[in-house]
Amino acid sequence: MRSDRVRVLALLVLAIVAGGIPDGAAAAQSLGSRTPLAQGVVPGMPGQLPGFPLLTQGQGQSQGALPQNPVLTPSGAPAAQPPPIFDQRSLADIPGQTRGTERIGSPTQAEGGPSLVAPLGEQNRMAGPAATVFGAALFTGQQQSSSDAPNPNYILAPGDRVSIRAWGAVDSELVGQIDPAGNLFLPNIGPIRVAGVRVGDLQQVVEGEVRKVYTSQVQVYASVLSTQRIGVFVTGPVRSPGRYAGTASDSILDFLVRANGIDPGRGSFREIGLIRGGRTVVTIDLYRFLLQGTLPDVRLQEGDTLVVGRQRAMIGADGAVRNNYLFESTSRSALTGRELIELSRPLPAATNAVLRGVRNAQPFSRYMPIAELAQQTLQDQDTVTFVADVAARTIRVTVEGSRLYPSVLVADRDITFCQMLDHIAVEPGLANTQGVFLLRPALALQQKRSIDEALDRLERQLFLAPAPTTSVADARTQEANLITQYISRARRVQPEGRVVAMGADGSCLPLRLENGDIIVVPEMSSTVLVQGEVTFPQAVVYRPGMTIDQFLEAAGGLTPRGSRSTLMIRRPSGQAILNPYQDPRPGDELVALPYLDPKVWLFGRDLITALFQVALAARVFINN
Repeated sequence: MRSDRVRVLALLVLAIVAGGIPDGAAAAQSLGSRTPLAQGVVPGMPGQLPGFPLLTQGQGQSQGALPQNPVLTPSGAPAAQPPPIFDQRSLADIPGQTRGTERIGSPTQAEGGPSLVAPLGEQNRMAGPAATVFGAALFTGQQQSSSDAPNPNYILAPGDRVSIRAWGAVDSELVGQIDPAGNLFLPNIGPIRVAGVRVGDLQQVVEGEVRKVYTSQVQVYASVLSTQRIGVFVTGPVRSPGRYAGTASDSILDFLVRANGIDPGRGSFREIGLIRGGRTVVTIDLYRFLLQGTLPDVRLQEGDTLVVGRQRAMIGADGAVRNNYLFESTSRSALTGRELIELSRPLPAATNAVLRGVRNAQPFSRYMPIAELAQQTLQDQDTVTFVADVAARTIRVTVEGSRLYPSVLVADRDITFCQMLDHIAVEPGLANTQGVFLLRPALALQQKRSIDEALDRLERQLFLAPAPTTSVADARTQEANLITQYISRARRVQPEGRVVAMGADGSCLPLRLENGDIIVVPEMSSTVLVQGEVTFPQAVVYRPGMTIDQFLEAAGGLTPRGSRSTLMIRRPSGQAILNPYQDPRPGDELVALPYLDPKVWLFGRDLITALFQVALAARVFINN
């Protein structure tokens, strides 16, 4: 029986081993297929950073520094090669065969959906539906009082007061009103017809009539003193309907302003009727004045009535538009999409529109291109949001540090870090090509949130951790005050969003760049910065063969809060090495992190005291 069990176990072991061999082979094949992606290096100049063209001494940008081997994609297939040499500021502008095969690319997270774009002159515009009726600003100012002096384009009418003065061979003066026939009677000259004459032409007309009688030695001066006073009724959906006094030279807008304007929730800006003698003389559309600056050539008279019509269909436009307003339809029930586009003036970046409204008493929503919106019929209370829904084809990357030539590069959106390095020229003796790193603004925001969350957890652990003894509780209370001050300072830290883009061997990583990334090329350094919990934080000159202990000794040694087990080396590329087993290199930072004493000795002291008191009490109890 025992031998059978042994035989069965042996068969099971063989089966497991036999089944594990194919899995291991498959895993090795998978890792092998990822080898090009893991390296992601475009071979460069011998002895220098792969994928990083360098300038030789006394020479311009190296023509032969670009890679000759193909770049491999994650699937192992050759990818499109970058241009042979970078001689323009925009990689996307390289024309024709020089650019090579264009990569289709894929949308990033930021490009995955539509975005609202604000016009350049109003970047702080609040996102959301329009809330202001187009034209309502006409009635937001203060009421203007009537002026007795009409403008030069005013047409004289019966009842207007005119002054005429003649001197020289004859001396005559007349101040009076234009009679119902439209004439003024001037002594020794007779009636002069002035009704229908522009105020600006009155002097010429009167002087011409006087010259017919007195051909010489007579001077004439004519002026309009005031126009007749009239009363006009303003009614309809206005804020303050009633009768308002004014002058014949006042415009329709003057009387609407005196009525505190059109009610934007009920009144129409496109249908204002002027009623005289029981019939409509003219219908005013204020949109023509708002868009073209024209008003009907009509003069108000005593007893006229301005009637504001009922509000027509209202359609809102918001998003990527210049005119973020509620627009009134030209008809009672509908507005065409083309008319809304002309009124709202979408921005060049706008490509699509979201139409929302009600159809057949049911909510209605549709997403469409702007060209399709122009063919739609918009109903009352519809809202249209214009959005920019197209993926950016290029990204912009800034280069800082020890570099040459353009500091801003524009390239395809799917370009990688290694490919971009092929277009950056540096000086071989000045640039630290193994310490290149990225600064990513989006990552800086994520780091800030992570720091705040970590500080919140630290506060909870600090104030909610139980203390086994009174001494430990007192010690933690004293430390809590210091740590609280540290937390308040730590919350003011602004992360830089550094991305480690170089491997431990100095090769670039296949990292996809994002719009706004900053590539920093640090300069070569001959020192090692020793800081943290050391007596004299300073930069120590690097000498070959120096160990970590020698660097610490050069900085005065560790402080009481420092420990050999909490050392960290930070490379110029941003790579952090905890408990380092390698000695620092030129340009590195050796940081001695603080060591927090767990107060074990206090706990031990309290424990021994408690045991002694227990033993003493037991001894007393036994003796009794």
